[in-house]
Amino acid sequence: MEEPLALHPVKLYVYDLSKGMARRLSPLMLGKSTAGAHTSIIVHKDEFFYGSGGISSCAPGGTLLGPPDTVVDLGNTEVTEEIFLEYLSSLGESMFRGESYNLFEHNCNTFSNEVAQFLTGKKIPSYITDLPSEVLATPFGQALRPLLDSIQIQPPGGNTFSRHNGQS
Repeated sequence: MEEPLALHPVKLYVYDLSKGMARRLSPLMLGKSTAGAHTSIIVHKDEFFYGSGGISSCAPGGTLLGPPDTVVDLGNTEVTEEIFLEYLSSLGESMFRGESYNLFEHNCNTFSNEVAQFLTGKKIPSYITDLPSEVLATPFGQALRPLLDSIQIQPPGGNTFSRHNGQS
């Protein structure tokens, strides 16, 4: 008789990098309320995220960002830890190298969305993935783009992921 595959919970951690400032100032500058969201995926008892240093991992809530502002339950996955780590390793060597990071077009939310779809077949909430295009659609966003394009974000406290050292 065949063993049933184990189900592993998958969560999305959402952090407000501005600690509320973006939500308060964005109506004045952009004409709508937004938040500066950093996201990560929690699966197999670890937190995985992407920044200018590449793919990193830590214990859930283990970066200097502290606990997340919001936790979104993305469902469950049958993907084993071994397969998942191989998948992450291939992403880190291709699509999600540190030098590929771009605040608006290829960021932590892009990574979280990609990994969520691999694990669960579901995307992360569109209010997160649509945020960069909403900001850039405003005159203020366009004016700030040259400055914002130069920003590299790497939340402190995680360990860079690579195939050679597993998760850290």
